[in-house]
Amino acid sequence: MSHIKPLKLSAFALLVLAGCSATMQAQVSTSKEFITAPLAVVKKTPVTENELKRWSHLDLIKDSIPGMSVDKAYAELLQGKTGKKVIVGIVDSGVDIEHEDLKGMIWTNPKEIAGNGIDDDKNGFIDDVHGWNFLGNAVAENLEMTRIIKKKDDGSAEYKNALAQYTEKYEKALKDKEQVDFLLDVHATIKKELNKTTYKVEDLSAITSTDPKVTRSKMIMTQVFTNAGPTFDPEADFEEYREQVYDQLNYNLNKEFDGRKVVGDNPEDIKDNHYGNNIVFGPDKEKALHGTHVAGIIAQIRGNNLGGDGVASNVEILTVRAVPDGDEYDKDIALAIRYAVDNGAKVINGSFGKSFSPHKQWVYDAIKYAKKKDVLIVHAAGNDGYNIDETKNINYPNDSEDNIKEFSDNVITIGAINKSYGESVIANFSNFGKINVDVFAPGEEIYATVPNNKYKYLQGTSMASPNAAGVAALIRSYYPKLKASQVKQILMDSGVALPGTVALGENSEIKPAAESSKTAKMVNAYNALLMAEKMSKK
Repeated sequence: MSHIKPLKLSAFALLVLAGCSATMQAQVSTSKEFITAPLAVVKKTPVTENELKRWSHLDLIKDSIPGMSVDKAYAELLQGKTGKKVIVGIVDSGVDIEHEDLKGMIWTNPKEIAGNGIDDDKNGFIDDVHGWNFLGNAVAENLEMTRIIKKKDDGSAEYKNALAQYTEKYEKALKDKEQVDFLLDVHATIKKELNKTTYKVEDLSAITSTDPKVTRSKMIMTQVFTNAGPTFDPEADFEEYREQVYDQLNYNLNKEFDGRKVVGDNPEDIKDNHYGNNIVFGPDKEKALHGTHVAGIIAQIRGNNLGGDGVASNVEILTVRAVPDGDEYDKDIALAIRYAVDNGAKVINGSFGKSFSPHKQWVYDAIKYAKKKDVLIVHAAGNDGYNIDETKNINYPNDSEDNIKEFSDNVITIGAINKSYGESVIANFSNFGKINVDVFAPGEEIYATVPNNKYKYLQGTSMASPNAAGVAALIRSYYPKLKASQVKQILMDSGVALPGTVALGENSEIKPAAESSKTAKMVNAYNALLMAEKMSKK
């Protein structure tokens, strides 16, 4: 299931940077050397529109924003250097490979002749010129817990847990429906009163009606605008919220819905592995929004005055469509990882996850296969605000059969931070855990490509993961002799320290930073490249 943070009224609250100050023990560099020193970080002015669009590339010391120092890395470390092209696999909802800001950044299969209807490279996938679509024409899907309880009650603990979580989630979805219907009615009232579809908070002051419903709607929308921040668009954002809630009820949690039928395979048989098609953005390009955004974070063209900038400029995006609007099938993920590995990916981004994994061994085997081929898998930690070290909160896929001991050293799990360094720097939706989350990266309000030459702010650990994957691709480009396990260690060890204490989860519980993740750090491209340089000389 995609890791975008759902748009909810409770999620509108954004941190104000003006006047924010914190003291940190940071590991950054000002002279191409690591330093560890207490530094006061004070953001004296609000974030500008330009800073917001690319805050994840900015520098904590120079800009007072906890970005990954990507701009600093290009300016001071990479200028005049030539890296090796790196293939990055995007296992996701599909990618709009025709997007204007991804031109020249899309992988092309050198062994396949486009459009001839022949499997030229004899890999079992006909005309897989830019990747493969394991979902075929499927778009919406059940959650895994829904699929489990649709089967016969076998008395297992898995069934009981699935039923309990399904019941809780379904009741919550019904409450969310009430909320979104209420907000849509408020929005409709304001639109009618203003006689326009799109409006801003300033427009609300023009409303002078004494009608109680209008007055109440004005008050509610004023509060929503106040909490939501400068990127809030009531028409678009409320519609997105409505779609998410209604999709849950109509598809994800609907026991009568069968989204797999159109694919035509047997999802319970891993050997039934040649299905789908070569249309990597799927049957509806707009539904490839999530994967297109992920691809853009990594690879959108730098410095072309279109949208944002990608982290890595010397990459090719290999698209494997395997994540529907709902929970992904273990079979699809296992085959997608293997496909990306077999076609040369050195980094694979996985911005997906779920609570149940009936065939997790298939995925574990694929992870081990990727390790054998020296491929790094970068995975999003999830958006529930949970401690995923607790067994009840496991986020699949993972790299530990007992949720403690890793069986492979080529998977790195990424949590999300926001743009305000301080105790609240970890996004409240981000999962955490000192065992199962490795490091954090920017994941709130990230501006990147979406289908049909458009751009959008999205948030979630889904956005943090490709930010980290982009840095991994930079390392693999300029230091290709380093192994996947070494790149993982660099991303973890070279990070900038989180504050000593941080707020964790949606309840913002204050805990030592050591409770947040294995490293208590944030990914930093500048430091990572410095460390890669040193490691490559050993």
